[in-house]
Amino acid sequence: MTKEELVLKKVSAISLGCDKNRVDLEKMLFLLSNYGFQIVEDINDANIVIVNTCAFITPAKQEAIENIIEMENLKLNKKIEKVIVTGCFSQRYYSEVLNNFPNIDAVLKLEDNKKIVNIIENLYDVQKSKCIESYDRILTTYSSYAYLKIADGCNNTCSFCAIPRIRGSYKSIEIDELVDEAKLLAEKGVKEIILVAQDTTRYGIDLYGEPSLIKLCKKLAKIKNIEWIRIHYAYPEMITDELLSYINSEPKMCNYLDIPLQHIDDKILKSMRRRHNEQFTRDLISKIKLNYPNIKIRSTFIVGYPGETRKNFKKLTEFLKEAKLDYVGFFPYFREENTVSYFLKKQVPNFIKKIRLKKVQKIQQDVVYNNIYKILNSTVDVLIDYFDENDGTFVGHTKFLSPSVDFNVKIVDNENVRIGQFVTVRLTDFDGNFLTGECFYEFAK
Repeated sequence: MTKEELVLKKVSAISLGCDKNRVDLEKMLFLLSNYGFQIVEDINDANIVIVNTCAFITPAKQEAIENIIEMENLKLNKKIEKVIVTGCFSQRYYSEVLNNFPNIDAVLKLEDNKKIVNIIENLYDVQKSKCIESYDRILTTYSSYAYLKIADGCNNTCSFCAIPRIRGSYKSIEIDELVDEAKLLAEKGVKEIILVAQDTTRYGIDLYGEPSLIKLCKKLAKIKNIEWIRIHYAYPEMITDELLSYINSEPKMCNYLDIPLQHIDDKILKSMRRRHNEQFTRDLISKIKLNYPNIKIRSTFIVGYPGETRKNFKKLTEFLKEAKLDYVGFFPYFREENTVSYFLKKQVPNFIKKIRLKKVQKIQQDVVYNNIYKILNSTVDVLIDYFDENDGTFVGHTKFLSPSVDFNVKIVDNENVRIGQFVTVRLTDFDGNFLTGECFYEFAK
């Protein structure tokens, strides 16, 4: 086959897992598009399908396996020609994927992603071309926002997490490279940049000898047409007064921090190998609420960790009631092989985990309703992400609501609203899933 014949093939992709994984796929899609392939959204229109997998916890692994099997079946039924698997699942279980999925055409380790064009050329027996290096991307999110992965890997040794074994040690990306990538995103119409890494607050230590997240944000804030910058996954022990003050004072910074706390009980935190304790956590949350009340806090917690007693769990529930965090995600503990916690005794039964999960979710739901109702009738700026054809409304998010993980805002009077624009709305209602906003006036940026 010639290259001219090969580029007539259509490529589609399935993106699973976290936003960091999504960025990897978006860069692969650009390399394929730059080569000449047509990228299609519908798998049924594709000749080649890339399954970008996750392997963080058991449900993610199950989802990866289900999608791989589904693509294998499509191939067997001659609906598609080639199936390529990449991402954390293939990195973590490379040999197992090779041996157990015989109808896959290529299994990639993470370092192979940049060779995706050559890999497909090889599958079709096309002469190998010269690989290009680029940080340009084809966005798979709504065009109004994009994730900027500022580092890969992790140096934290949390007992429940396999990421360091999958992704390796923490590796920051150079500031200049990130700024150039963000400029390209701005040229595509992106208005909000969401900074992601396993630990964003540790950014730059390996490159510059000191935490450099603020330095990076200052550079990003100078980019024309980037209006909002949001920080996810800020580890509590690295959140300084300087960082909080910068978020609070820089107009482009979203008054928002995603702080994975995981638990509040000292015994559990120590077993998890977290670097903070209960008192530190309480002091940090109190400081933010007292000195930086505009900063909204999102967090995550694990329930049913090995050895979690009724007393430990009760302490967590009481903390949630007292702290009144703005947004919280909960996970039952999953026993992952090759992690320290896998070998711990006193594993909590699954039915206990489910009971505890429902309880904390109900507590947080009550907190969220109380927090949300306090802001009803206020006016806020909303970045419009998409148009919902089902009910004829435009949907967006605010500075204090992160897209895809928090609540969205539906605009009810939307005659002049456009995707990618900012509108100022008065928040009028909340139905548990969406806030409702009425246009106050419109301004374009």
